[in-house]
Amino acid sequence: MSKVEDFLTKAEEEEVVEAIRLAEKNTSGELRVHIEKETSIAPIDRAVEVFNLLEMENTKDRNGVIIYVAVKSRQFAIYGDKGINEKVSDDFWNCTKDIMLNHFKNGNNKQALVDGINNAGEQLKKFFPFQDDDTDELSNEISKG
Repeated sequence: MSKVEDFLTKAEEEEVVEAIRLAEKNTSGELRVHIEKETSIAPIDRAVEVFNLLEMENTKDRNGVIIYVAVKSRQFAIYGDKGINEKVSDDFWNCTKDIMLNHFKNGNNKQALVDGINNAGEQLKKFFPFQDDDTDELSNEISKG
């Protein structure tokens, strides 16, 4: 699979967006998914670039998270903003990455993203619980490059 449009069906995309919406009901953290064909740099470095291009640092608590996927390159990365990184250990995203990697290896792209989003939401809830005055600061739609 080397095309972004073949990575998820329309119905699967809707399930991923719904997973983001549900995860954000438990945390003030903001989650985004970005899918593009390939990257020529380290996926984490590209995730940071996309994070900045999408202006994800514009959250009140600097607690945005991007799940970045390069389809043809068969690589992905998870990047959290500085508000998160100031509170968590260096291996904070490892369990989420492990869950996702297992699904990706089996060709279950949608489940990789849904389970990654669910796990990230649960992890974020510990440090950034949902607040009564919380607003959805970033789009839940999947961005594509």
